[in-house]
Amino acid sequence: MTQDLTTLHPLVADAVRRHSLAAEILECRADLADTAEFCAHYGFAAADTCNTILVVIKKTPREFAACLVRSDTRLDVNRRVAAEVAFKRLSFAGAEETAELSGMEIGGVALIGLPPDMPLLIDRLVMERASIIVGGGNRTSKLKLDPRELLKLPGARVAEIATPRGETS
Repeated sequence: MTQDLTTLHPLVADAVRRHSLAAEILECRADLADTAEFCAHYGFAAADTCNTILVVIKKTPREFAACLVRSDTRLDVNRRVAAEVAFKRLSFAGAEETAELSGMEIGGVALIGLPPDMPLLIDRLVMERASIIVGGGNRTSKLKLDPRELLKLPGARVAEIATPRGETS
């Protein structure tokens, strides 16, 4: 990739380089970084935009997993994610905890650039898309890439962890 990576958060830019991820950088206004506003303003479908959600595995000491889901789906933490991490007591990480763990800005947290020991669960529905948009680690950039590129990241694997909005699991 020959694009200027300086618009990305440094953790994301470093991971893009280290793992040779082929991606297109998209700049966006900070006030339009949230998924619904981003899609409406820039003309992207919800099925092509993805959110990274950190989940707390309530062990001692606490552990975490990162989940990537399409924005037109709902993460099933209590059943599907629990089965994937083989532990029943889970919760969503709060905004402050997510920012601290990821080192990234809320509204731009990316699967790319997270700590290498954190499991990365990519919902199978994400893999159905030709390309997806993920956060750039800040509120002013996004990355557009083939979802298969994410499988280059350490600890990344495809799992069935979400359901389409409106469906029950």
